[in-house]
Amino acid sequence: MKVRVLGCSGAIAKDCRTTSFLLDADMLIDAGTGVGDLTLEEMRDIDHVFLTHSHLDHVAALPLMVDAIAAQRQTPLQIYALAGTIAALKQHIFNNVIWPDFSVIPTPAAPFIRFNEIACGEILDINGKSVEALPAVHTVPALGYAVSGGGPCWVFTGDTERNAAFWSRFNQLDVAMLVIETAFSNREKELAHRSLHLSPGVLADELEGIADGKSFPIYITHTKPSETELIMAEIAEFDVTRPAELLATRDIRWLNAGQIFIV
Repeated sequence: MKVRVLGCSGAIAKDCRTTSFLLDADMLIDAGTGVGDLTLEEMRDIDHVFLTHSHLDHVAALPLMVDAIAAQRQTPLQIYALAGTIAALKQHIFNNVIWPDFSVIPTPAAPFIRFNEIACGEILDINGKSVEALPAVHTVPALGYAVSGGGPCWVFTGDTERNAAFWSRFNQLDVAMLVIETAFSNREKELAHRSLHLSPGVLADELEGIADGKSFPIYITHTKPSETELIMAEIAEFDVTRPAELLATRDIRWLNAGQIFIV
């Protein structure tokens, strides 16, 4: 399975695009501004979009992408999300005020998009990929995802704060790599807590939830552009203070837009 990082920033700025991952050619995980770097042909090849939650940095490009390619498709674009996420999209974006309701255009029987409600813990098999919805703890209904193309999983936490249920399930998975958010530095830890995001100090505590003996690269995503250097410096500092037996299992790196992984 090929994973292409379209965007992984916690906000926009020059060369900073918000969250979206292209899996093989046919699936998106989130639809942030990074989708705008795809060609029309690449967007047309996408059949399935899995959303972690309704916040704008994770869905901003979805209505624009649908508008760009829907009339050129033969089948509806399938969008998968929690019931609360779908309700928010229908009320606030695809509402014929902010954007046309493409779930009933051109006809209700043959729309440009089709919403599919999923639940935490649900596993879907789509075009050779297994997609599992994982728990997340955020200010709106939210998920993470574990996706496998037949081997170990690519795991994405989505936006989350402390999340014991996530680690309980995570430790049962065969993991190839973990993408985990750390939106704020330690100096903004109170803001991170109120907005239910991670900061490096809390990240350190959360990574203690990984079972002994598991080893895989950990990629940090969703950093605020103005704080990225500080966040990564604080993560490096806590990492070198870990006990030696834990350091062997903590290969922590910063995720960059444009990276491609074969999982």
